[in-house]
Amino acid sequence: MFANRIDIRHLRYFVETVRHGSIRGASQELHLSQPPLTRQIQYLEEVLGVSLLVRKRHGVEPTAAGQALYTEAVNILNLVEQACATTQLIGQGALGRLDVGVFGSAVLDIVPRIVLEFRKRYPNVEVVLHNMDRDTQVKALQERRIAIGFNRFFLEYPGLQWESVVHEPMIIAMPRHHRLARRASIALSDLAGEPMIFYPRASQSGGFSNFLLRAFHDLNIEPNVVQTVDDVVTAVAFVSSGVGLAAAVESARTLQLPDVVYVPLAEDDGPAAFDLCMICRSGDESPLIEGFRQAVKTVTGPPADRGLR
Repeated sequence: MFANRIDIRHLRYFVETVRHGSIRGASQELHLSQPPLTRQIQYLEEVLGVSLLVRKRHGVEPTAAGQALYTEAVNILNLVEQACATTQLIGQGALGRLDVGVFGSAVLDIVPRIVLEFRKRYPNVEVVLHNMDRDTQVKALQERRIAIGFNRFFLEYPGLQWESVVHEPMIIAMPRHHRLARRASIALSDLAGEPMIFYPRASQSGGFSNFLLRAFHDLNIEPNVVQTVDDVVTAVAFVSSGVGLAAAVESARTLQLPDVVYVPLAEDDGPAAFDLCMICRSGDESPLIEGFRQAVKTVTGPPADRGLR
């Protein structure tokens, strides 16, 4: 069995070597001379029976097998860190680490305010934010790599529960001198023919981009997509440059970029608001999770006003 011959030390040495791209850089980080480190890498290759690194003129690069080991080794080391932090939390009380998955505009307003409130209550708890889309958050929750996730358009998943944190209206970011910029609100139909900055389509049902495409389709409008971007910050930056218009939610207003204004979508123009959901594992009653829920309640209101599933 490999587990009897490979330990955490071997994985850490290998991970640092790949991260630094050289034996020399890794040895300095690890405070270990180069020959012993080289022997440990060679030992790993011998045990696994594959080549893990390609020696280059200016360092090393992982082979395909090495890259696969690197990905899994990073996950294993993170799990070890979390296991130790959890043990410390149980032994010392309010000490530990809380890993939180976030994505999109949630990180622009509501999540930072929740984290600030939580840190007031638990000043010695390290809150680590991970930028993850919905599917990655679900996988990370199931694998216990994060404790909490924040996302929109959440679906039902076995072993997970979610509650609505805040209900945010949709807004349209547009150049200040655009013909629609002075309106109090606009309809989706007003965007027909307008150059639009869109987000990638989600692989599964739900998702902000999928919602927009479906809403346009219901109006028999083919959106004029001139640019696709991964996140709202990039989208609003393109708006500031005059590339086109972008849909977002209310929290995006915190992005005060030059020559960008935000116009709300008319309330009677279909579903024009979206829930931001907090997601966690069902039955997880750890003190830190409960403390985080209390911080959410303080910032956004009691769960009865938001919905719990």
